[in-house]
Amino acid sequence: MPKFVTIGYGDQAGYDRTPVALRDAAHAHDAQLQKEGVLMGIAGTPVQVRNTGAAGVETTDGPYLQSPLPVAGFAIIEAADLAQAIAIVSQTPCAVAHGVVEVWPLEQA
Repeated sequence: MPKFVTIGYGDQAGYDRTPVALRDAAHAHDAQLQKEGVLMGIAGTPVQVRNTGAAGVETTDGPYLQSPLPVAGFAIIEAADLAQAIAIVSQTPCAVAHGVVEVWPLEQA
């Protein structure tokens, strides 16, 4: 079954202005996904890694990408196709609480 990487973006202000019942349902949806084996986690502090020309490792604290909303979390999901992956993430907290979720097909290398 195809795999998809999902990246959820959202902030506290958007979360706070979402009705509690809707937030609770979204968290229950996430809990069910985790029970079904979805690998899901909250985003920690990133580190950029470079090793240009294999000449030496350089690191920089912080994200490389910029977004108006902070990264909230990641998941690896399995779905029959992109449409099903979208349906799965459409009920997650970032999707319902004024945030956004990116769905990236995970291609085989």
